[in-house]
Amino acid sequence: MTQADTPYPLQLSVGYPDRPLNRLTMAFRLVTVIPIAIVLGALGGGGDDAWLAAGSLLFLAPLLMILFRRKYPRWWFDWNLALMRFSSRVFVYLALLRDEYPSTDEEQAVHLEVEYPDAESDLNTWLPLVKWLLAIPHLIVLFFLSIAVLVVVLVSWFAILVTGRYPKDLFDFVVGVSRWTNRVMAYALMLVTDRYPPFRLGP
Repeated sequence: MTQADTPYPLQLSVGYPDRPLNRLTMAFRLVTVIPIAIVLGALGGGGDDAWLAAGSLLFLAPLLMILFRRKYPRWWFDWNLALMRFSSRVFVYLALLRDEYPSTDEEQAVHLEVEYPDAESDLNTWLPLVKWLLAIPHLIVLFFLSIAVLVVVLVSWFAILVTGRYPKDLFDFVVGVSRWTNRVMAYALMLVTDRYPPFRLGP
């Protein structure tokens, strides 16, 4: 099996709602999201999508441990993973993909899994120093995809108010951009894999 056929070390899926969404909370989503956004902000997050977590991800400490000790402490990994999951739930709610209020600890319909690395055998000692540079092509593409997401969410907002449903193709697009963004984060900020993220929206 080639590397391209092997699942990427980060996988994200969001359950498509099989029922009409709550039109009332959809109409006022920018208001109802404020309390949980404040909680996320208190953790150091800021921005949009998975980058919400970037302000409080442990980055420098794992980088130094990989560089000098070839270790990635499990509790640092668990913190980063829990924060990415929480941030993803908030994004999913803000992007209207689901109408359940984001939990601070329960998985709900947002499933984000990351493989815990064996730093000694799976991670290159010096690569973490340049991953941010190698990620620049992804960041350029994601900048334009993020603009597209804003347009898609606005169109979907009107669709939900009229039909109660999130158009499936638009749903898959927003989830795909979130999946792509999280993979770049896992590579360049969380430092859990040396496998370069694929340029794709799908699994």
